[in-house]
Parts: sequence; structure tokens; C-alpha cells
Amino acid sequence: MTTEKPRPLLIVEDDPALQKQLRWSFDQYEAITASDRESALSQIHRHHPAVVTMDLGLPPDADSVSEGFRLLEQILAAAPDTKVIVLTGQNDRANALRAIDLGAYDFFAKPFEPELLGLTIDRAFRLHDLQQENRRLQAGQHPPALAGLLTRSPEMLRICRTVEKVAGSNATVLLLGDSGTGKEILAHGLHDASPRKSERFVAINCAAIPDNLLESELFGYEKGAFTGAAKTTPGKIESADGGTLMLDEIGDLPHPLQAKLLRFLQERVIERLGGRQEIPVDVRIVCATHQDLKALISDGRFREDLYYRLAEIVISIPPLRERQGDAALLAHAFIRRFASEHNCGNMTLSEDAVRAIEAHAWPGNVRELENCIKRAVIMADGSQITREDIGLELAPDSKSEFIDLRRIRDEAERSAVITALGRANGNLVRAAEILGISRPTLYDLMHRLGLK
Repeated sequence: MTTEKPRPLLIVEDDPALQKQLRWSFDQYEAITASDRESALSQIHRHHPAVVTMDLGLPPDADSVSEGFRLLEQILAAAPDTKVIVLTGQNDRANALRAIDLGAYDFFAKPFEPELLGLTIDRAFRLHDLQQENRRLQAGQHPPALAGLLTRSPEMLRICRTVEKVAGSNATVLLLGDSGTGKEILAHGLHDASPRKSERFVAINCAAIPDNLLESELFGYEKGAFTGAAKTTPGKIESADGGTLMLDEIGDLPHPLQAKLLRFLQERVIERLGGRQEIPVDVRIVCATHQDLKALISDGRFREDLYYRLAEIVISIPPLRERQGDAALLAHAFIRRFASEHNCGNMTLSEDAVRAIEAHAWPGNVRELENCIKRAVIMADGSQITREDIGLELAPDSKSEFIDLRRIRDEAERSAVITALGRANGNLVRAAEILGISRPTLYDLMHRLGLK
């Protein structure tokens, strides 16, 4: 018969007697203690407690609250869902309210009743559990808005978080990036994560339509407005009413149309060609371009006032060559997809093919990689796709390249140990706490890394 392991509760208190009292009062939890800011952060990273009780007065200046507030901010930055209960003095209401304003869950004045504090701790644990369960349910019910984007690159993951943050607003978003980097996928993600997701997503490429037709495509036209206008036709802007309009390659928008688009962004009304009636339109604008708009402004080819209307939120998308690990990740995904589409069974990439993919610059970005893999799947003779099937040259310095995980790990551990020893001024006990490991483990590390 197994018993459930007690949940960790972090107690941050520099008074040994009070620390002992708190541990005794809450022995139903795995009471973890820390007496200062650095050891508290170490315990946070090691045990990930859902609830923390902390005194604001911490060493090196226990009479000041600066160290306590600094710790509170660092805890909530590292683990935003953590419920922090602040313990303050009897006449310290101002600091207690400041702690709540910074994100603390609750506060208690010393001396406190253990039973009342225990009820608050229990409620904090239950609230944390409910929030986690709610997040899991939401994730299961709604597929992610950016489900079409595959990445492990930290830069792209930050961009995904930015998209999720701004999706709920009506701010105009400008996507900057080379051709084939995924601007339209991100635009769809903005729409799918927004309150407008049940309405239309309309896209138009400003570079693909002749200048003399683009105005009627965007703004629509009345019957008889020009030769061939046999009936009144709404434009793309009007068709996207209530939803999202993507203006791709906005840098190619003709100068006369830039003024008309600027007026729409300011007034949120349009006039069809040949019409006199102002038509209000509620639409979210997402623009994209591979061009340097600021350079176009300097050349007089793009209006500066329009740029600042479009650039409320600017998202710069890195090219594939700058997304570490993404080329091989995407290649494997494309192989599975195209092999399934063409009934080729299970197909894999050979080692030399993976190295060639990682070494290639991919000037055409994800679109070039996708086309390359599709061609290789169709043309390959066997179940394994080689470098020759892909048609890439292996870089001279990549033939013997390999990933030495032990060397990488040793270098990272050496750097972390040296940094911790520096912060602790050579104190091994303190350094072990900073690293979140035991002192014997630190001794073993130092011996293996040749550190004295």
C-alpha cells in the first residue's frame, strides 16, 4: 500500500525559533526552509512548491524589507502561479498592501494563529490546483491557435507567446520577415486566438494584383463605376467585416492607395469606387512584408504616417538558418507528411542528409525546405532519404561534426559551479545551496571537473 507524498511548502524565515514553529505547525506538508533570498530561490528551483510563506525582513538587513520584496518579485517571475503568503509585523499594513500589489496571494501579521494561517495555506493549495486543472481542461478543449507552426527555437517560441498576448486586442500587427518564414501562419494564429475567430479571415497579396485593379479589390466598387462593373461588389476590407484582414506584401502598396488605406485606419469607414456612401467596417488589420519599410520611407516610397498606423505591434520573424534545430525538426515532419500523402510507407532521413540539412543556409526558408523534402520523397528509391536524394552538398567542415553531449554538459556544469563559487565567495555550503544540490554532490562535481 502506497501513501501519497506530502506536498512541498516553502517557509522563508531567518528566525530559527519561528522557523521551527512553522515546520511543527504544518507537518502535514513537506516543510522546506530557507533563511535568505538566495537559498529560497534555490529551493524554488529544486522543489517547485505551489505555496510559499515568507518574512519580508531577511538578511543581510533583517530590519529592512528591500530583500523580501526583491525575493517576492523573483519568485513570481520564476514561477508566476506560486501562491506567496507574506508574514509582516503588526503595524506593517503599508508593506503588506504593497506585497499584494506586487502579486502576493495573502498576508498575515505576526504573531499569527497557526490554525488561521493553516486555513489560508490550504486554500492557496486548492486554488493552485484548480487553476492548473482549468488550464489543462482549456488546453484539451481548444487546439492551440498556432498548431500549424512547428519549432523548438527559443526566438520563435518567444514570438508565439507574443502572438498569444496580442491576439485578444484590436491592435494592428506588422509581421516582418523573409519570404517563406511563416508570416501567414502567424497571421492565422492571431486570428484563431482572438475573439474574432468565428468570423472571416481574408488575405490579399498587394504585390500579386496590378495597381489599377488593387483599389477595387480592396475597397470594392458600385455598379457602373468603370467599364465591366456590371454589379455592385464589396471589396476585401468590407468582406472581412467583424474578422481579420491580412495585407500581405504591404510594402508594394501603391502610393495613392497608401493615403486611402491611412484614411480607413483613422476613420474606420470606406467608400466603394464610384460610390458616395461611407460604409463603417470593423476589422482587425494584420500586415506582412519582407521589405525594410523604414528604408522605403527614406526613399519616399512608403508613407511614414501610414507606417506608424500599421506598426502598433511589430513582430520580426527570424529566417530558418537562425532557428537552431528547426531545419532538421521540420524536415522529419515534412517526410512523415509527404510519405503519407504519396503512400510511400515509413520513410526516414539518413545521417548525412540530416547534417546537410543543418548545414544548408535555406535562403528560401521553410518553403524551400518543404519543396526540397517533397521532391526527395517522390524521387527516392528506398525507404531512407539520403543527401543525394535531397540534392544538397555536405559542407566540408560538417563531415566529422558530431554532438558531444558529455563535453557540452561538462562545460555548462563548470561554468555554473565557478559562478556559484564566485557568488558565495568560496563558501562551499553556500555555493551548493545556490546550485540547488547537496554539498557532497558539489565536492564530486569539483573533483570531476578538476576545480579546487
